[in-house]
Amino acid sequence: MTPSVIVVDDDASIRDAIHEWLSLSGFAVRLYASAEACLAELDAEFPGVLISDLRMPGLDGLQLLERLQALDRELPLLLITGHGDVPQAVEAMRLGAYDFIEKPFSPERLLDSLRRALEKRRLVQENRRLRRHAEDKERLDARLLGFSHAMETLRRQVLDLAQTPVNVLLRGETGSGKERVARCLHDFGPRAGRPFVALNCAAIPEHLFESELFGHESGAFTGAQGKRIGRIEHADGGTLFLDEIESMPLAQQVKLLRVLQEQRLERLGSNRSIAVDLRVVAATKPDLRQEVRAGRFREDLLYRLNVAELNLPPLRERREDIPLLFDQFARAAAERLGREVPPLGPAELARLLGHDWPGNVRELANAAERQVLGLQAPLPVEPPQAEPGLAERLEAYEAQCLRQALARCQGDIKAVMALLQLPRRTLNEKMQRHGLARGAFLPDED
Repeated sequence: MTPSVIVVDDDASIRDAIHEWLSLSGFAVRLYASAEACLAELDAEFPGVLISDLRMPGLDGLQLLERLQALDRELPLLLITGHGDVPQAVEAMRLGAYDFIEKPFSPERLLDSLRRALEKRRLVQENRRLRRHAEDKERLDARLLGFSHAMETLRRQVLDLAQTPVNVLLRGETGSGKERVARCLHDFGPRAGRPFVALNCAAIPEHLFESELFGHESGAFTGAQGKRIGRIEHADGGTLFLDEIESMPLAQQVKLLRVLQEQRLERLGSNRSIAVDLRVVAATKPDLRQEVRAGRFREDLLYRLNVAELNLPPLRERREDIPLLFDQFARAAAERLGREVPPLGPAELARLLGHDWPGNVRELANAAERQVLGLQAPLPVEPPQAEPGLAERLEAYEAQCLRQALARCQGDIKAVMALLQLPRRTLNEKMQRHGLARGAFLPDED
């Protein structure tokens, strides 16, 4: 990436000279005649360094430093000073300026200080990115639950893709959590403060699809009493989630493709083109490539939607997550219904682990709610075709007991030791073996 530099100086000849030096040295340079003009276009994510004269009409270099400190205390500022301004420049460094350069100065002196400041800025922003990634990972762990390798991989992919503007195609069975993943892609990215608009393509009658997606003007068709903003326009600046995209009529696929290509739409009954900025996350159960071969889906639209693809694992392929998920669903249901969480015995846990869960997470949540209501056992008693062995059942039950104890004691290790009657070393070994971290069970801070 080309290093960025902002130069603020009311003297046009100095601005031009610095611009020439830095441009020849490979820097991207922005010039401003005043601190006010610079601040109007600056944000805290600026990746480069500022160079400013100390003495200027309006806001001077010290006042600019004060404003920059409020914006980002670690944004480097190099001050250009005259001989009589050195005491002020030294004071500015005490207050947070990176360096000062006394006039007259050589290009080499400026470049040396600038390169050191840019390296510092790069390290600061990289450390911030890593901290944000770690914080996001902790928050994402609570949204996409599971200790399995498949879920760890999915969370990592979600965090990586959330920061990009590309369209994403989600593939997964019914009930596997496609909308939750789509929401995480939105919430953990730069569009988080903008609308997240969800539309199930299978739930819209074909004759209403165009109006629902693109909107319409008053009188566009019989019954159109007023203007309607469509889902695409409502998602402007944010994310449009299209579930069961394979159900979208072919005629509307053509129009959606045009919107994605041109980033503009026209409401039904209007000739006015409206600019839109959106990211599309689409979800499907069948393989859209097969739908293309069958003539039910446009190949060009598939390429637009499938810039990146995420495959959501079915629950039967991550059975080690079942006890944790069931416990979380049961606790949420108990709190909502004002009931106690009933204990889960070894036989019931074995049935949970042995069931294939064709309805995936949605079916598991339903089973947990019925268990809390005491309506029935979580699952039919019939044995599955391929039951887990005794060792696997015991391991799963032990992990479930540890999770319940940690949740009940809110991560207090001494309380867990007393509850389970385990010495500290044994408890630590078991938690490590089952991938349990105390921090995941600490109470949320306001």
